Amino acid sequence: MSVTGPPAGQVAKRVAWAALATFLLAFLVLEVINHGFPALAAAVLFLIVPDLPVLIGASTAAHGKLAPKAVPYYNLAHRPWIPLAVLLTYSVGVLGDWVPLFTAALGWLTHIALDRTFAYGLRSPDGSRRLQAG
Repeated sequence: MSVTGPPAGQVAKRVAWAALATFLLAFLVLEVINHGFPALAAAVLFLIVPDLPVLIGASTAAHGKLAPKAVPYYNLAHRPWIPLAVLLTYSVGVLGDWVPLFTAALGWLTHIALDRTFAYGLRSPDGSRRLQAG
């Protein structure tokens, strides 16, 4: 009997996401220590917020699937470009100096990196998990 694991490319991607998640989490902790409760509140909130679209149509969704009407919102909340754009725009000073905005974006990107580390990617139009290419 032969047991096979995920392709090497998949493993490498997940390790890279894990490294990013570790860095982001460490940076997030540093920012919260330096800036206190408002930064903590924003970070914790945005570690959770990307999964709120799961609640859309939750009563009609099958186990392990999202309701199809929730998929676009879930996928949008799990794209790394949005929090990355907020981080970059904040870093160049365009968004002011309100630190909770920065820690919210860090928390959001950390959530995405953790999801990708554990192979929770975007969803298919029917609400099922997409198969990850190697």
